[in-house]
Amino acid sequence: MILSRSVSVLHLYGVSSSAPSKLLSQKFKVSFALAYGSSVSSRLSSLNRSDGKWVRGFASTTEAQVEKKGNDTFFADQTVSWKSLGLSDKVSVALQDSGFGRPSLTQAVCIPSILSGKDVIVAAETGSGKTHGYLAPIIDRLTNNVLDSENNTNGEERPFPLKNLSLILCPNVMLCEQVVRMVNGLIGEDGNPLLRVEAVCGSQGWPDRLPDIIVSTPAALLNNIEPKRNRRLEFLRSVKYVVFDEADMLLCGSFQNQIIRLINMLRFDEKQVSRLVTSNIGKPMEINAVVPQIDLESVDDAEFDEGSISEEEDEEEEEEEEAEYLDDTAQMLSVEGEAGSDTKKGWRRVRKIYSRSKQYIFIAATLPVNGKKTAGGILKHMFQDAVWVSGNFLHRNSPRLKQKWVEVTIDSQVDALIEAVRNNNNTERTMVFANTVEAVEAVADILEKASIQCYRYHKNHKLDERANILADFRETGGVFVCTDAAARGVDVPNVSHVIQADFASSAVDFLHRIGRTARAGQYGTVTSLYTEANRDLVEAIREAVKMGQPVETAFSRKRGFRNKVKKRAFLKAGEAEEPQAVRF
Repeated sequence: MILSRSVSVLHLYGVSSSAPSKLLSQKFKVSFALAYGSSVSSRLSSLNRSDGKWVRGFASTTEAQVEKKGNDTFFADQTVSWKSLGLSDKVSVALQDSGFGRPSLTQAVCIPSILSGKDVIVAAETGSGKTHGYLAPIIDRLTNNVLDSENNTNGEERPFPLKNLSLILCPNVMLCEQVVRMVNGLIGEDGNPLLRVEAVCGSQGWPDRLPDIIVSTPAALLNNIEPKRNRRLEFLRSVKYVVFDEADMLLCGSFQNQIIRLINMLRFDEKQVSRLVTSNIGKPMEINAVVPQIDLESVDDAEFDEGSISEEEDEEEEEEEEAEYLDDTAQMLSVEGEAGSDTKKGWRRVRKIYSRSKQYIFIAATLPVNGKKTAGGILKHMFQDAVWVSGNFLHRNSPRLKQKWVEVTIDSQVDALIEAVRNNNNTERTMVFANTVEAVEAVADILEKASIQCYRYHKNHKLDERANILADFRETGGVFVCTDAAARGVDVPNVSHVIQADFASSAVDFLHRIGRTARAGQYGTVTSLYTEANRDLVEAIREAVKMGQPVETAFSRKRGFRNKVKKRAFLKAGEAEEPQAVRF
């Protein structure tokens, strides 16, 4: 919904017993992100794709016993334990001590997939346990590596650094800090976190010594490793597990070039490790030995045009970059699998088939796959052998979620908002979403004029202020008025009610908003206020929910439908007569 004003928001709702003032005429400017196509549903709905790379509905051979039984739509079967999924006793006990008695359905599938060592793409509904689903197996592998290092008693000095670490990339500082809290929440028998984790973002710079896990934003990571060559080389060589949290967001917009750049750097390091191993017949060289030969600058500057890429073009471009630093006639043994031949091969041949030394994991609650420019389309091209894990309710309405739809007008929208908020007790947690910072401030003023105290959360607050606001809301509950800055990834337990004061402008935003409630097996309610301008979007979503279909099937990527919606919205906007109206 779009609320508008031309006078002070203090006049929008009076403290007297008289009827509230109207929110003045609306000026509509709709930008629908029709991110999904209908063909995706058939691909995600199948239990197993013919080539075996899709794990759907949690019914693969490995996870046969994890299939949903009875009415439980969140937890795996009671016979499934952390240990049965392949986790060590240490990690299993830490999870149980942290309050995670048994795995969720999503965790029961993604944990074995990640432990297999293959690249994994996890697309599952919000609140399904994805974060611990990737943290647990990574921590398990890293702790086992530490034990192996400690048990090395042969007295020989290893040429490669013993430190192996995981890199977790998030789109913003708040999500980075949340992941750090979750890692620190897994405590060992000594009362300390199982692994050392550091955030590299915001005001936090590069750690004095490499921890076990680094959590960072793409920009902060590049700013810290690009200027210092030795740091970059040591870091890239140490990274063994790379996680892209909120992958759909990281693979679009301003993040995309940074992410592709980092992937290229990491892959180039993998190829160098493979080359060193094969060229020295299994005798690894120290990391400093490659410094004079390799310069990653040309790799860093690689640009990714997802609309016109091809495997041949990608190979030719990389070969040209590498030719500057590596002699094509360099003599080295053939890669394993080349019919056991000892024929000497050049780097151009070896780069096509190389031994993997890093694992890539992508996590998302919404993952469009239709078209080359979507996040899923990019992943299909770049990680063709990855295992895809899809949640039972990906892009769908959770059966634990009750939705209320309220069409409002200028005359009724304030009363409808206040009534929806007052339906919850003060001790419960209610999140109220608006589309802009101005809208959050206006809605909060309306509620406070109606004697409803609330928090305000948006990008204009400083990071420490936002952290304190979230902490207070988690601790005391109440009403939390926010923009979509709180819709992605932010985990607030026991949110019982989500209210859309402004209706979401896209299917993706809608799914992330309603995903703030009915999390971790609990129940929740969503109240969506919408106007006539939102009716097309709302009807499409409601029809998908009614038919039990994924929400993305409600939208068409055809230009005609998109233009029709936009034209209708702008015609309505032209009817607004208030020239100073402020959109929120």
